[in-house]
Amino acid sequence: MTHHVNRQLPCIALTPGEPAGIGPDLCVKLAQHSRNYQLLAVADPELLKIRAKQLGMPLTLHEYSSTADQDGPVAMQAGQLLVLPVSLAKPCHAGELNPANSEYVLQTLRRATELCTEGYCDALVTGPVHKGVINDAGIAFTGHTEFLADITATRQPVMMLATTGLRVALATTHLPLRKVSDSINQNDLRNIIQILHDELQRHFAIASPHILVCGLNPHAGEDGHLGREEIEIITPVLTELVAKGLDLVGPLPADTLFTPGVLNNADAVLAMYHDQGLPVLKYAGFGKAVNITLGLPIIRTSVGHGTALTLAGTGQADIDSINTAMDTALHMITNTVP
Repeated sequence: MTHHVNRQLPCIALTPGEPAGIGPDLCVKLAQHSRNYQLLAVADPELLKIRAKQLGMPLTLHEYSSTADQDGPVAMQAGQLLVLPVSLAKPCHAGELNPANSEYVLQTLRRATELCTEGYCDALVTGPVHKGVINDAGIAFTGHTEFLADITATRQPVMMLATTGLRVALATTHLPLRKVSDSINQNDLRNIIQILHDELQRHFAIASPHILVCGLNPHAGEDGHLGREEIEIITPVLTELVAKGLDLVGPLPADTLFTPGVLNNADAVLAMYHDQGLPVLKYAGFGKAVNITLGLPIIRTSVGHGTALTLAGTGQADIDSINTAMDTALHMITNTVP
């Protein structure tokens, strides 16, 4: 039987990510619980059935169709899941990567994004992908953030991870460390801070976001003795935006910014590079962190962990992070200001 989504409920598109990882397990486990939202998995149905059998969990799939006659609301009952079929290129075995299925991973993302941009779904939640195997397939891929920005023609996406009491956004994302400094410029930094500010207002109902901004260098450059990026790039941008009414503090030394006294009342931190801010975030919220892409025309959240190949098909995958991603997406849907 085919079904429309139930538009009386929020609808979230879910991509499992790497088929050999725990993403399919997370789909199956989510389906075991009743939900106050519509969940639409964009995946290979046979993969989900096989993984459900491995996990020893019941799973009844309903195929999604945007043109089918309305059959009434799909019951949000345990063990049921709505699915938009996308076929694997090759059979998948839990824990065994196969580059042949890399295009499948990207196709699920394309289809799920279309569901959101065309109004069938209200948000996209993504499971973990394996960047290495996608690149091994000859496809240039640096991560969800950049891929989703490309297919939605978004010039400046902003990656933000969040957990209870802490949000960390990034000025640069997946770059070798030696390229970070050259990638930070006034124009991009200005746009990133403005997007972070605007999206906190738009999707999180924060009227005047208080944002702390890290310096790039140790001790925030120590007045130019340890680097001049703070003086020549970061401070001028902050001064300009503060004059426009944004509530910004910085550039601050990253080694003391992430302390309770400094973080009090901060709505977000902007780190200059991936491993400046995210180790603290993941330590603070291990297993319950969510990855959010700001600046897209759609709402997108993701798990804050990897593919965990050794856990795939074992039943040991934890669903705390995917639940957090779902809850965050629902929060963003509910709090979005037109």
